[in-house]
Amino acid sequence: MIKFNSKTILNISIKFYFLLFFLYLFLPLLVVSFAAFNDSSIPTIYPWKGFTFEWIIKFFSDTALMKAILNSLIIAVGVVLLSIPMGLAGALFLLSVSNKAKNIFYAILVSPILTPGVIIGIATLVMWNSLFGVSGGIALTIIGQTTFISSMAMLLFMSRLQKFDKNLELAAFDLGATPSQLFFKVTLPFLKPAIYSATALAFLQSIQNYNTTLFLIGTESAITIHIGSMIKLGLTPVLNVLALISILIVVILSILYGIKKREENR
Repeated sequence: MIKFNSKTILNISIKFYFLLFFLYLFLPLLVVSFAAFNDSSIPTIYPWKGFTFEWIIKFFSDTALMKAILNSLIIAVGVVLLSIPMGLAGALFLLSVSNKAKNIFYAILVSPILTPGVIIGIATLVMWNSLFGVSGGIALTIIGQTTFISSMAMLLFMSRLQKFDKNLELAAFDLGATPSQLFFKVTLPFLKPAIYSATALAFLQSIQNYNTTLFLIGTESAITIHIGSMIKLGLTPVLNVLALISILIVVILSILYGIKKREENR
């Protein structure tokens, strides 16, 4: 017989809380996943009208959606290629300047994160259109997104660099290392976890961005813009298929990461 003392009540309360927490997180994902197989013209699991693969076929046959996804992937890769080196350069710069100037430069470099995406989009479009006659497109979207995503990457690098042991630099210089050798053989290996994190952050932030992309994409399309236009015309279970594929990708990558991490720990 269970004795309901204070410790037992606390343990039951904690388990009940975690159960509600995980239901809150994963139940919508399960609903979205099952709705992708419901033979209904609206994205819902109730009423259930039968099992079908129709929406999966329509998803892959939707050329406009496929092009939007491809454009978003191209933009995300471009943003990663620009944001990672720019964020790393900003972090190294801030750690090298004096304390008095650091606060000023820090406020300048972080300000794009605090600026609304609409403002960044409009300002970028106006400047490039006025100076170079560029009215929008994939390249301009990459530039606009990089302005604030590189700042996010910079914060991750700064957090990692604050744990860097300066004695490693002194030891490397004592052994005759050049500044470039120090950077590539000491600093970069130390920053590897931050580089992975910043890459994932930059990629996902680019994919999900809407406000800045809306003003800069021009006549092209991105996945967020395409979904926004679909909402105006009426949602279909095709979007459920997109959500299902995204969930599967995240689950597979998480499993692979867990396996790799376990192997490294061994």
